Amino acid sequence: MPSAPDQPLLEYTTSCLLPTPWAQFTLHAFVEKSSGKEHLAMTLGDISDGEPVLARVHSECLTGDVLFSQRCDCGAQLEGALKKIADEGRGILLYLRQEGRGIGLVNKIRAYRLQEAGADTVDANLALGFHADARNYELCKPMLDQFGIRSLRLMTNNPRKIDAMQKLGVAVSARVPLLVNRNAFNTGYLDTKAARLGHLMTQENAAVAQDGEL
Repeated sequence: MPSAPDQPLLEYTTSCLLPTPWAQFTLHAFVEKSSGKEHLAMTLGDISDGEPVLARVHSECLTGDVLFSQRCDCGAQLEGALKKIADEGRGILLYLRQEGRGIGLVNKIRAYRLQEAGADTVDANLALGFHADARNYELCKPMLDQFGIRSLRLMTNNPRKIDAMQKLGVAVSARVPLLVNRNAFNTGYLDTKAARLGHLMTQENAAVAQDGEL
C-alpha cells in the first residue's frame, strides 16, 4: 500500500480579534498534534495576495515578553515587530511556544543561574545537556500555509531563521533588522549571540539589510 502523506505538525483551531495598543490584530490558535502545545499567529491586513509579507517568527520568552526582563531583547523585539506590522497595516507574527531556545521555562531559569556563575548563554544550555538552540522552525510551515503565505520580509537578526524558512520552501525576499534594547544587563548575551550563534547585531549589518541584502 502507498504510504500516507505527511500530516501537518499543527492543526488550526480558531481565531478572534485582538485589540492592541498599535492595531486590532486577528489572533489565530494552532495546536501541536504530537504534544498538545498551543502556538499562535497574529495577522493584520490582506496577507494572502501573493506579495511578500512583513513577518516575525517569535519564540516565547515569558521572562522578557511578560515579566519585562532586561536580560534579553525578546520583549522589545516582540513589541517592535507588532509596531512595524501596525505601521505597515499588513503582516504576520508567529508566536512559537519554544521558551529558552527550546529548553523550557524551568531549564531556562537553571541556565540563568549558570550564567550568573560565569557561563554564557550557549555554554549554559550545553551544560544542561541541551543544544545551544533546540527550536523547531518546521512548525512555521503549516501556520504560513493556513494563510497562503509563500514569501516573507522577515524581521530577524538571526540568519538561521532565514535558512530555516528557505529550507521549508518559504522565500525570504528581505531581512528587516530588529536591533532593540541593548542595555547593561544583556550586552554579554547579545554579544554571545553574535559571536557564537551568528546573529547580526551591529548597525552595519542593519544598514546592509535595509539596502536589500540578506
